[in-house]
Amino acid sequence: MRRIRLGINIDHVATLRNARGGRHPDPIRAARLIREAGGDQVTAHLREDRRHITDEDVLRLAREVALPFNLEMAATEEMQAMALRVRPHACCIVPERREERTTESGLDVVGQEAHLRAFIAPLTEAGIRVSLFVDPEPTQLEAAKRVGAPCVELHTGTYCLAEGRARAQELERLAAAARLCAELGLECHAGHGLDYDNVAPVAALPEVVELNIGHFLIGEAVFVGFVAAVRRMRAILDEVRRVS
Repeated sequence: MRRIRLGINIDHVATLRNARGGRHPDPIRAARLIREAGGDQVTAHLREDRRHITDEDVLRLAREVALPFNLEMAATEEMQAMALRVRPHACCIVPERREERTTESGLDVVGQEAHLRAFIAPLTEAGIRVSLFVDPEPTQLEAAKRVGAPCVELHTGTYCLAEGRARAQELERLAAAARLCAELGLECHAGHGLDYDNVAPVAALPEVVELNIGHFLIGEAVFVGFVAAVRRMRAILDEVRRVS
């Protein structure tokens, strides 16, 4: 199997910075270390309430970091304008609720088809690769295809939280969704809640070409350093793809 792309979400470097104010730790510094650590792209979520990543961070990531930049954002006019301003390599459209601590579920593409079709079109015309963050449900994947998204990112959070037989069932849902992506011609990504212990079965799905991982690795970096934390994840992914 081909090497899987690894995107590193740096949101929670910004969370640490914002806890005290000032400029340290600088998420842009973390982004610059991703390639050295074995990652392939930087991912950041610009939320409506700017709880971690800020507008300045987004501008600096686009201007100063020589890596593909994946901007996670809600499907709002404000975020569309930001994406068209900075022209990131990619945008991942996610659901967003102000009161949630982190993204809790996939986007309801079925219920927002007209809005998403109109929202995606200008981004695609600007040369931005668009993905939709969705639960591993056939109806959502089919709707993603209809609205013109070339990629989807499968929400792995339910799988990561499950245990025993329930986890095996969730993994099969992901596997079936990944196979359907291939049938529909959608590029398949995955992410949310992945760590050293649960990532291998997801990385072993042959249709998955990209993983985006953040919170766990930033937490590990507190203890072992950013580069070491990412390198260990890279090694796990490479071993899975070597032996699968």
